Amino acid sequence: MADEIRAEMVANVWKIVKAVGDEVEDGDTLVILESMKMEIPVITESDGVIAKIAVNEGDVVQEGDLIAVIE
Repeated sequence: MADEIRAEMVANVWKIVKAVGDEVEDGDTLVILESMKMEIPVITESDGVIAKIAVNEGDVVQEGDLIAVIE
């Protein structure tokens, strides 16, 4: 079953840390968002392999937007 990682707030995608095909563990950082000059890490909530990264560095995400899919 796939685990969808979604944005929790409106922010800019500052840095993408992991890539499609990377193995991740619960608590790993996938992406770093920037909002109001603060860096907010987006972390995994499960173990698996990144199947999709739905954002690019510099994108603006809205609350609820898909960031990544882990299978």
